[in-house]
Amino acid sequence: MAAGEEDETEEVRRPSTRKPTKKSTKKTTAGRAGSGTSEAGRAPRKVSAAGAMRNAAAQLQELLGRAPESVSAVKPTEEGWQADVEVMELERVPGTTSVMASYRVTLDEEGELVAYERTRRYTRGQIDQR
Repeated sequence: MAAGEEDETEEVRRPSTRKPTKKSTKKTTAGRAGSGTSEAGRAPRKVSAAGAMRNAAAQLQELLGRAPESVSAVKPTEEGWQADVEVMELERVPGTTSVMASYRVTLDEEGELVAYERTRRYTRGQIDQR
C-alpha cells in the first residue's frame, strides 16, 4: 500500500507542476496592473458585486460543506464586500420546517473570504416581523 500511496502522491505532484504555469500567467497580468507603484497597495483587481456574491457563496460552501440557498444581501465596504448568505442547516419534511441560517461573509477587494459569522437561525417558513 505504501508504494501505491507514493504513486498517488507522484500523480498529484504532476498536475501541480502544471498549475504554477497557469499561476505565472496570472502573476504576469497582476504585474501589469501593479505597474503603477503609487496605487499598487490600493488598486488590486476589484471584484464586481455579482462576482462578490458568487465568491461569497462558493467560499462559504467550501468551509461549511453545505450549498448556499441564496445571497440575500451584498454591499461594498472600505475593505471589500460584505454579503449575507442563506444556508439550509437541517432539512425537514415538510420543507417549510427546514432550519435555515444567515451567514454574514466579509470579502476583501479581490473577492477572497476574510471572515464569516452566523447571524440568524430560522425555519424556512418563518416571516420576519419587522
